[in-house]
Amino acid sequence: MTMRSSGLIFISCEEVEKDSLTLSKDIFNVPVFAIGPFHSYFPASSSSSLYKQDETCLHWLDNQEDKSVLYVSLGSVVNITKTEFLEIAWDLSNSKQRFLWVVRPGSVLGSEWNELFSEGLLRSLEEKGKIVKWSPQQEVLAHRAVGGFVTHNGWNSTLESICEGVPMICLPGGGDQMVNARFVSDVWRVGIHLEGKIERKEIEKAVRMLMVESEGKRIRERMNVLKDEVGRSVKDGGSSLRSIETLMNHIRSL
Repeated sequence: MTMRSSGLIFISCEEVEKDSLTLSKDIFNVPVFAIGPFHSYFPASSSSSLYKQDETCLHWLDNQEDKSVLYVSLGSVVNITKTEFLEIAWDLSNSKQRFLWVVRPGSVLGSEWNELFSEGLLRSLEEKGKIVKWSPQQEVLAHRAVGGFVTHNGWNSTLESICEGVPMICLPGGGDQMVNARFVSDVWRVGIHLEGKIERKEIEKAVRMLMVESEGKRIRERMNVLKDEVGRSVKDGGSSLRSIETLMNHIRSL
């Protein structure tokens, strides 16, 4: 079906996927239009969210220092085991870093929400962080206090993180997330890859590396460069705006 199409539309841009887009043109031999990052044109609103957003997390972030908070969210689809959930909890606690953790109801297999926390663990977590059921992610990533993002690397989350210049710790769950995570860690080099490593000490080590160590500073510098490049793509004369204009002309010609 793709081979018989009149064109391909990607929610991406040349600045992040130039080689992949060129390869797609060669393979499918149809016009390719990279018009992303799409959310830059139409920011998300609370009415479009899949779940009720907890706006109190933004007020909590207002009281934190710049780039001091790790944002943790595995998205609207990924599920994890009870063991993996507790490993994340203990590593966040042991990292001693500020964090905002989205624990989606039903995301932990066999559990409704946070009843897996012991009283001692919950108290330890609450000393350093805030746990919510859902968040206004675009606003969170854009907040001055957020300095890192533990993500499943869905494409929307990955692009949103790049657009706000927030480096990532990658915990992909499957499908395209695996490829996206590899781009983050190995191609763009703006994050740390932890595929298959939801285990004690691994997340803690990655959190410390990203938030307080020199390697995290270098990752952040590369992310700032990529952020600027992608930002230019949606401005006048940028690759994404040019692609949208080309797409409109292509549709008119059909």
